[in-house]
Amino acid sequence: MNSNKNLVFLGMMGSGKSSIGAMVSKKLNIPFIDIDNLIEEHTGMTVSEIFEANGEVYFRNLEEKITIKSLKYKKVVVSLGGGGFVNDKIRKDVLTNHFSFWLNWDDLVLIKRIKGSKKRPLASKSTEQEIKDIINKRKKIYSKANFKINCNKLTKSEIVKVIIKKYELN
Repeated sequence: MNSNKNLVFLGMMGSGKSSIGAMVSKKLNIPFIDIDNLIEEHTGMTVSEIFEANGEVYFRNLEEKITIKSLKYKKVVVSLGGGGFVNDKIRKDVLTNHFSFWLNWDDLVLIKRIKGSKKRPLASKSTEQEIKDIINKRKKIYSKANFKINCNKLTKSEIVKVIIKKYELN
């Protein structure tokens, strides 16, 4: 196991990156970084407020800066925002230097979790079809992750066990 590599979680909004990341971090006893939380702490605004006040481009630029900086830490668990891995610079860094885990769910599970959510600016005003389109577009990019975890039939603890096993074998 390469102890300097970070574990990076990616996936759609509502895929459990934050909760699974926090659980893995606790089990491995290494620090946890949630990028969306860091952005909110940095700006004093929620992700939705940032989108509303400054737009998506501003948010994505901020997300890139904070993510790249966070990935420089050694031996941490990082939960990316849903669109973080879509960014070429972030994706290249993650794939080159870290272990990446895609938390994959059936589209319907994700749609049910995120549709109309005020916390998720891209989903809050989107139709089911628009959310499906975002999911399908991102799946192609998420599929580049080192590990794909199919979460549908697993409990949170089972997902954590699968991730830790894959991490320890590498």
